Amino acid sequence: MKTFSRSNWWWMPSISRRLQAGGGTPPGKLMAIFHRAVEQGLLINPESGICRDPEFFPADGFSRSFLQTDVFTLQWHITQVCDLHCRHCYDRSDRTRLSLSDARSVLDTLFDFIQKMNARGHVTFTGGNPLLYPDFTELYQRASDMGFSIAILGNPASAEILDTLLDIQPMTHFQISLEGLESYNDYIRGPGHFKRSLSFLETLRKKNIYSMVMLTLNRDNMDQVLPLAEVLKDRADSFTFNRLAMVGEAETLSLPTPQDFKTFLHDYVRAAQSNPVLSLKDNLINLVKAENGFERFGGCTGHGCGAAFNFVSLLPDGEVHACRKFPSMIGNIKEDSLLNIYTASIAQKYRNGSRACRGCDMFTVCRGCPAVVYGMGLDCFESRDPFCFYADAPHKSKG
Repeated sequence: MKTFSRSNWWWMPSISRRLQAGGGTPPGKLMAIFHRAVEQGLLINPESGICRDPEFFPADGFSRSFLQTDVFTLQWHITQVCDLHCRHCYDRSDRTRLSLSDARSVLDTLFDFIQKMNARGHVTFTGGNPLLYPDFTELYQRASDMGFSIAILGNPASAEILDTLLDIQPMTHFQISLEGLESYNDYIRGPGHFKRSLSFLETLRKKNIYSMVMLTLNRDNMDQVLPLAEVLKDRADSFTFNRLAMVGEAETLSLPTPQDFKTFLHDYVRAAQSNPVLSLKDNLINLVKAENGFERFGGCTGHGCGAAFNFVSLLPDGEVHACRKFPSMIGNIKEDSLLNIYTASIAQKYRNGSRACRGCDMFTVCRGCPAVVYGMGLDCFESRDPFCFYADAPHKSKG
């Protein structure tokens, strides 16, 4: 049986585009055929070009999965419009959204990028509330036709909207946010939001949509995380947290002390062993794992901090940022291709992480959170995450 080598891959984008231009098979369907052929051993899939720079990320002692990925995510904030006014919103500036025509071009440049990088594309629609983008259904259809997997990060929606989207393509997951138990959550996100969210989680379960709940952790809600996890145990598929980045309106809130956060992480990891809804995300959880002799995991995105590595954030007006949680602009999609933006030196700088972390044996799976570093008035390229408590970190004494 003949198998095609790496060189045979390069005709795929050309054929795909010709079929698309001629009104034939959507490129996504062609790529699905290709990937099925790879799975059956009929074609050889070349290695992904989305790989860590070996100069900064030595492979010794690490699984290759931490250093290379075949899935690239475009976290697309397609609109600033939102039906909530959360007290910790990172950006409520007036950004003009892209037209549907320009948005279609974004998906084209993503398609070109993943072809050249030998990867698969994933689009996470978010906002604001992405469902308030006027042409959302058309854009969702286009992303499906291009062969991308799709997720939504948004607010509770109607069953009718979900049905419309499911008829086009099932989403990998739908993520909503809760900020604590009912009283505190509704203080942050508005009256009635907590009950609406629990009801929406029931709707997601009935429709067999994987549900994720995210909490933005700060000093005032840290003690509510584990109680909330008990509430969500039989209601959501996954629950985790991001630490607050004190940017935008989030400057009015505060982070816990490093010692309190360390104690919380130990409690969180213990609780996760018995509560399956708790997911591990924060990179510093690896420090708890190290203290307890557990195997390291991939941290925030499966590759430590994934900013400008296995994802970028696209804002409504075309700005591309390494991470949405803090100002980290690396280009503009209206002015340049995603490939050029991704390979630019500023994007590489974000990928390589802080100089202060180099030499640490946790470097590949950690590097802290640059958004937290920035929000605390430090240089994310030079400073260590202030919450780092790793005894073997560079320039720190042991014990």
